[in-house]
Amino acid sequence: MSVLFNHGIRHEICDRNPIRLVRQSAKRRRIPVVLTVNEIRRLLSVLPLRERTLVLLDVGTGLRVSELFALKWRDVNFLTNEISVTRSIVMQKVGPCKTEASQRPIPLDPYLAKAVRRWRKQCKYRGPDDWLFASPEVGGLQPYWGQPIMRKLIRPAAVKLGITAHLGWHTFRHTYSSLLRAHRVDIKVMQELLRHASCRVTLDTYTQAVTSQKREAQSKVVQLLRGPMAAGA
Repeated sequence: MSVLFNHGIRHEICDRNPIRLVRQSAKRRRIPVVLTVNEIRRLLSVLPLRERTLVLLDVGTGLRVSELFALKWRDVNFLTNEISVTRSIVMQKVGPCKTEASQRPIPLDPYLAKAVRRWRKQCKYRGPDDWLFASPEVGGLQPYWGQPIMRKLIRPAAVKLGITAHLGWHTFRHTYSSLLRAHRVDIKVMQELLRHASCRVTLDTYTQAVTSQKREAQSKVVQLLRGPMAAGA
């Protein structure tokens, strides 16, 4: 609501934000859902190529759903194995990333790169300016909608496997974060991989690039996912 009123002020619809001083609790209302490595492997083993690539890329990078579906082929550099996150998409409206920190490049583990290449060979739209997950229903002009894919395909597949937790796209980001923490990854490296904003400006000025520490940390998580059942991902 506060954001809505601020938007109204910018467009001169109203002249003040009446809820600017309303107190809000910073405490989470519910514990985030986190999947185990075994659950991720099992899920990957039963998903079709498109959904398997989406889940593997999401749980292996921690991308937000708005960033995942906003990727274009020119954002993926297979020579340096990096992904440039430069935009987000919400309700099929393209906009900027959540924060400035969100726009930093992230590493693309070779296993993930191989999965993305496999998807590229199968998809219809492969040009530099095409969406990574372009929808053929609109001639590739827009990416797929993430929520119907989750609701109609990924979540039912999880239920059939006996995974009772209520899955959402953010589940994979939380899972990635938890696996990084389980490997005792340096907090600064973790913050960079998840692209959270930082108040430590001095540190931020020299950690823009994809470092070897980030690659090593990400690869530790991806290695966990590379079980026998995930071999086809």
